[in-house]
Amino acid sequence: MMNKSTISISSAGYANCGVLVPSPNFDDRPAHEISLIVIHNISLPPSQYGSNGIIELFTNQLNPDEHPYYAQIHQLQVSSHFLIRRNGHLIQFVSCLQRAWHAGQSNWLGRERCNDFSVGIELEGSDFEAFEPAQYATLKRLVIGLKATYPIADIVGHSDIAPERKTDPGPYFNWLEIEELKTCK
Repeated sequence: MMNKSTISISSAGYANCGVLVPSPNFDDRPAHEISLIVIHNISLPPSQYGSNGIIELFTNQLNPDEHPYYAQIHQLQVSSHFLIRRNGHLIQFVSCLQRAWHAGQSNWLGRERCNDFSVGIELEGSDFEAFEPAQYATLKRLVIGLKATYPIADIVGHSDIAPERKTDPGPYFNWLEIEELKTCK
């Protein structure tokens, strides 16, 4: 479990705490400021927690024979900048300075391709149950660190930028937990 200290982001785009598990699923950002945080949920297998499935998916190591659902998704090349586990543990996959592949076809306030200007944060969870207090604590600390480093203008859910395709972070994500962070600089 992480301590309560501030999470800072280095000039290379890495958090000062948590674990780094490099993903090959990223590329260079176009010349855009990082101005958006996109919150997602993920669980692998679906609605099951604590496995290495998410890490294996983001590092192209998911075994299609391990679970029937994995056979459908093992060839995807996706990633996120961060994952916050149920216990609040932080894992980083991609430098914030690189473009992680988390948003897909997306639009925010008329701007297409949100991966170009956003940081993706995955919460281990689903659309069907509440997130843990430890996840919100880490999320708050991470958002504060990101906002201290980049000109973040908005914090949104994946469903906000891809409403025809996505539902996450889902109805159990408590936006009130981070409401004050959406407006503070």
